[in-house]
Amino acid sequence: MKTIAEINDKILQNRAVVWTVEELKAKVTPDTIPQIAQEVDVITTGTFEPMEASGAVINLGHTDPPINIKTCWLNGVLAYSGFGSVDLYLGASQMMEDGEEGNEQGGGHVIEDLIAGKSVHLRASGVVSDCYPRSSFETTITRDTINQFYLFNPRNLYQNFIVGVNGGDRPLYTYLGPLQPYLGNAVYSNPGAISPLINDPDLQVIGIGTRIFLGGGIGYITWEGTQHFPLQKRLDNRTPIGPAATLALIGDAKQMNPYWVRGCYFKNYGPSLMLGVGIPLPVLNEDVIARCAVSDQDIVAPVVDFAIPRRVRPTFGLVSYSQLKKGKISIEGKMVRTAPVASISRSREIAQELKKWIESGTFTLTEPVASIPLDRSFLPQNIWGSQISLD
Repeated sequence: MKTIAEINDKILQNRAVVWTVEELKAKVTPDTIPQIAQEVDVITTGTFEPMEASGAVINLGHTDPPINIKTCWLNGVLAYSGFGSVDLYLGASQMMEDGEEGNEQGGGHVIEDLIAGKSVHLRASGVVSDCYPRSSFETTITRDTINQFYLFNPRNLYQNFIVGVNGGDRPLYTYLGPLQPYLGNAVYSNPGAISPLINDPDLQVIGIGTRIFLGGGIGYITWEGTQHFPLQKRLDNRTPIGPAATLALIGDAKQMNPYWVRGCYFKNYGPSLMLGVGIPLPVLNEDVIARCAVSDQDIVAPVVDFAIPRRVRPTFGLVSYSQLKKGKISIEGKMVRTAPVASISRSREIAQELKKWIESGTFTLTEPVASIPLDRSFLPQNIWGSQISLD
């Protein structure tokens, strides 16, 4: 047994032994788990994938005379302004308004530009009052001319997800990208065995307050994420068979690097944000090593048919991540090419970068102040007394 305090002492003395989760998986066997648990102090994980339920909190500072912002656009993208006179929340998946040049841009692109130090055009209108007599405001802002600028993401790090296919007769444009008709392709978004929450399936060594790698800077787990569903069915190794736990994350965007925070756009669907997240897993006992030993062949995801426009869509069964990563899977006797939306190579880079931070003594671990709930069911929204047309 180890404690986080003991591990931190070793980190500060540059004596901590840190492995990436891939290094562990390449070396571990059932017989070596006790030895590795004694030798290794931290396992690093990472993912770089679309996380559209993300956004940035921005405080502009007051104008003279002051303004109480009612509506505000940043590079033509609407920001939410209903919680403070000059406080804004810019959603990563907020679309640029019609008629604006470059309408394949969205909130994620504006966030990337600000992190990169670029100038962003701001246009605002206000509610006039005795406290706030100004009615409108237009300027340019940068990362250095605003006060607070931090990511506050209500849903990141899906613990597993789905594989999208299209059994219909026309192309479909989805949050996984284009799906070709007649089972023309299959797209998945989770990087599999290197993904952070796959290696701590019951969230035993992370929790609220855990320090993480977020967008190239330091962030923290703040709460369970939206659509958090830890009661998802699980295999004997405790990995879920579909979307399960999620986390809410926060971090100072002024510390971040646009290499790890990239605006993106899915054709005929909308904008999103490619985001790099890495979680260190402290090796407190042998169970941590045993859980991290899980391989792609032991993790599965459901193959979901997007051609059926319903909340619960039919599936073509489960497929392992080792099959997905080979580039083809078999669906009803047909070989279907596969591709990830996540970047496997950048996911590996994040685990390596976090390992360097810890080995250099610049990143220490934190004790969670509370656990992530494991009893959340998933409640659908049913509409009663009305007919819905799918045309």
